[in-house]
Amino acid sequence: MALGPMKDTVDDDDRPSEPTLEPGAERVLEFEAEGMLLTDVGGTIGTSVLSTPGMIGMMERCSAVLAYENLPEGSATVGFEVCVKHVAAAHEGSNCRVRSTLREVIDNRKLRFDVEVTEADRTIGLGTHERRVINVSQFG
Repeated sequence: MALGPMKDTVDDDDRPSEPTLEPGAERVLEFEAEGMLLTDVGGTIGTSVLSTPGMIGMMERCSAVLAYENLPEGSATVGFEVCVKHVAAAHEGSNCRVRSTLREVIDNRKLRFDVEVTEADRTIGLGTHERRVINVSQFG
């Protein structure tokens, strides 16, 4: 699964002139457990499954897109903290869904999300994720 830059997901023309992040905002992305998202734990389990780093990456991606589409041009976010549990396996080829819900906005720059990955009616992973709003020009 190739993931492109955020500009492939949200057009800058569609971004607001002022931040519109409000608790309760939600984003859902669907993805297939494939490629770089998988592990066979060094061949020890005999099959490929969604790896914990792959699952976390999709949780971060979903949260980052949710924030990005609600921030003005010149702003983005960086991940700060992840606290999740990986509670079930998603086998190679599984169609999964990641949900990110903005739970809290602090000082207009600290964002706290509830995150969950499911496959059909099964929970694969859940937890929280924090991101910080940054001015991208500081990285120019």
